[in-house]
Amino acid sequence: MVLAVGIMSGTSLDGIDTALVEITGVLEKTRVKLVDFATKPYPKEILNQLHHALEAESVTVQQVSSLNFQLALSYAAVVKELCEQNQLTTGELAYVASHGQTLFHQPETLGDFPPSTLQLGDAGVLAQLLQCTVVSNFREADMAVGGQGAPIVPFADFYCYQGNKDRILQNIGGIGNLTWIKKGGSPADVVAFDTGPGNMVINELTRHFYDEAYDHDGKHAANGQVLPELVNHWLSLPYFAQPYPKTTGRELFGKTFVAKIIGENFEIAPDDLIASATMLTAKSITQACAQLTTEPCELIIAGGGAYNPVMMAMIRQTVDANFIVKTQEDLGFSSDAKEAIAMVILAQHTLQKIPNNVPSATGARKPVVLGRVTWA
Repeated sequence: MVLAVGIMSGTSLDGIDTALVEITGVLEKTRVKLVDFATKPYPKEILNQLHHALEAESVTVQQVSSLNFQLALSYAAVVKELCEQNQLTTGELAYVASHGQTLFHQPETLGDFPPSTLQLGDAGVLAQLLQCTVVSNFREADMAVGGQGAPIVPFADFYCYQGNKDRILQNIGGIGNLTWIKKGGSPADVVAFDTGPGNMVINELTRHFYDEAYDHDGKHAANGQVLPELVNHWLSLPYFAQPYPKTTGRELFGKTFVAKIIGENFEIAPDDLIASATMLTAKSITQACAQLTTEPCELIIAGGGAYNPVMMAMIRQTVDANFIVKTQEDLGFSSDAKEAIAMVILAQHTLQKIPNNVPSATGARKPVVLGRVTWA
């Protein structure tokens, strides 16, 4: 048993998640225990720089390079704080597994541009500041063999949640993504893909109309009215009909998408738009689930969306009868910590040189070892 920390900062930009984990074994012998978890908001200046880098028409190489180092400094600070709270030094950690902040992800060729991905938060800086091994950059190797570089969490999902029943694990962060683990199946049977927007559209609308980072407890959605025609119009976008494996992100459902929503629907009340965007997320999830199985199946929700009671009610309202909707907490786990823990599991296998992508989920031609190892 060793101690490690996983760092996750997702597309919703709601902060830096850190999970202190005890872990032992690999593959079917993998055992993990969450020791502590913390989430910290990005410093305001870094958050502003991230929004600029993601949303501006142009950014300079200097801005991206600087942000790469600044993010590493922020990651190091939150890892040190988590360790101090648990009477540890960072040097006592076996490793730190850092996803990094995705600045750009293009899973398919577009014109003259081949597939590529970019996560910031330099591993070399992080390793030196923490004086421990860092495992990072989990997406590139999968893309090098024809995969979409996402989703990467299904590998960890399979070894944590396989059992005697079908399960779909749905994460609702900035983007929604699911992993379908079949009863008695193998990793080769795993199906995983991005279902569409998670909290991203809701957050952008809430920020625009109310200068609030997100719809706390779904209060704006609760005050609004869902407009079915608008929701169905959004669901007619080509992405939702595209076969899996597939991934999406800010490039499709980010600020440009929301600006178009606001511009085309200026006469609609803000809370009605937020309620409709919440239903968009809910129905994109439940429609994806309905396409996968008609057998009895647990639908287990994680991520920030699990704490939005309006969204959870909409999921339960629209899901087919064969699904039992639960949250990670119903299983004794943490909805917030799930993806940070998954980074630790991925890194455990990286360090043992064990392939840890899931080709059936990403479309890769073969299994490969994900992750780049940086020594202190």
